[in-house]
Amino acid sequence: MTPHHHHETVAGSRELPMARSMCWHCQSEVTGEYLCGQCVKVQPLSKELDYFACFKLPRLLNIDEQQLERTYHELSRTFHPDFYSTKDESEKTISLGNSAFLNSAYRTLKDPIQRVEYLIRLEAGAVKDIRSNPPADLFEEILELQEDMETFRGLVSEHDSPERDELRQKLQREREHLEGRQAEMEKLLREKYQEWDQLQNVKTDQGETHEQKKSVLRSMQEILSNRTYICNMVNELLETTG
Repeated sequence: MTPHHHHETVAGSRELPMARSMCWHCQSEVTGEYLCGQCVKVQPLSKELDYFACFKLPRLLNIDEQQLERTYHELSRTFHPDFYSTKDESEKTISLGNSAFLNSAYRTLKDPIQRVEYLIRLEAGAVKDIRSNPPADLFEEILELQEDMETFRGLVSEHDSPERDELRQKLQREREHLEGRQAEMEKLLREKYQEWDQLQNVKTDQGETHEQKKSVLRSMQEILSNRTYICNMVNELLETTG
């Protein structure tokens, strides 16, 4: 199947912001379709396009996963580089760029944690990673845990010593405790998803709703920050104790 045939199946039903308002090849006006209506050349997607808009999804955290899958497979066929193997280098480059953007958007929205991290960056208007901070109530426990790990590593030459076995068991209990905290955080995060979605569905964005959204975003950012720290600690414990 050629790109032209794909154009016939998706034209009119699928429009996305393009990088240019004119076709790069024939200079015809581009109205938002993936392929130029005149010369049928593939057009580069706008770098300003957000991932939710790419899949025609509202900015919700409980998304329609079936729609995500359907749109992804439809767009994958449209932009797949294999369809452009006989085309000129410009079209090949554009199709590769569009395909890479699409895959990145799909992976991000498919994973609930990556999805909320992306939404926070999107709403905050800044592309920055979520910081990793320890939960305040675990600060002293984590300091002791780090000391225990250091001691355990220092006993590496004493494989069968009772002290090392006892310390390993203690570290394993700590890891199970942290995994429990991680599960609690993820449950709390899902509750925040519900709050966010309800606020997003409020038709009139009054000042009060805007402030509530900012509050939910801050809460989710803090939970994610703590969760990232806990995940790193759990991984470090696994590496240390084997």
